[in-house]
Amino acid sequence: MRYQIHGTVMQTLDVYLNQGEAVYTESGGMAWMQGDIEMKTDTRGGLMAGLGRALAGESLFMTTYTCRSAAGLVVFTPEAPGKVLDFQLEAGQSLICQKDTFMCAEASTKLEMHFRKKLGAGLFGGEGFILQKVTGPGTIFVEIPGEVREYTLPAGKTMQVDPGHIALFEPTVSYDISRVKGVSNVLFSGEGLFLASLEGPGRVWLQSLPLSNLAGKLAKYLPGKRG
Repeated sequence: MRYQIHGTVMQTLDVYLNQGEAVYTESGGMAWMQGDIEMKTDTRGGLMAGLGRALAGESLFMTTYTCRSAAGLVVFTPEAPGKVLDFQLEAGQSLICQKDTFMCAEASTKLEMHFRKKLGAGLFGGEGFILQKVTGPGTIFVEIPGEVREYTLPAGKTMQVDPGHIALFEPTVSYDISRVKGVSNVLFSGEGLFLASLEGPGRVWLQSLPLSNLAGKLAKYLPGKRG
């Protein structure tokens, strides 16, 4: 399998498949395709696995695209302006992602929900208790709204982040919440009562455009209900 990522603001992902190769995505994730491509839609792993993915922001059903000829092309597009990132995961290697971050992946990879064990992080961390977990072996693609910044945190090094800006991180990174100090900071800084605390070792990817922020800005220009 080979692939190309095109564009800048609204990127597209071209996945070129050889005979027998396959990729899967959430229901409705494909934009266009060429060649003899077989589509198979199911819960991928059973009903409980599908329900878990639905809780983590993906669709209950996943569609697998398998090339049945010498060569085929499947194109995927993100749901919002931003970046498409690719990762080659080894067997057993995982990434923890924000809800609705997963785009598509090789059939050899696994997508499942990730449950936060810490009550505080689940209640106040911005994304709730459930995130996404992708595990290799294979190539996975994620879609991140806005621009992306990558940081490598050494062991014991901590970074405080507005929860909406966390895109994904390695499982070795510890995720918790910390309370904003000072009454005036809580009331007038616009950052709320809690910030996310990420502690190394491991890599983290942060996004510049939380969709909740974009939705809030657009909501001011939408016509209100009448009557």
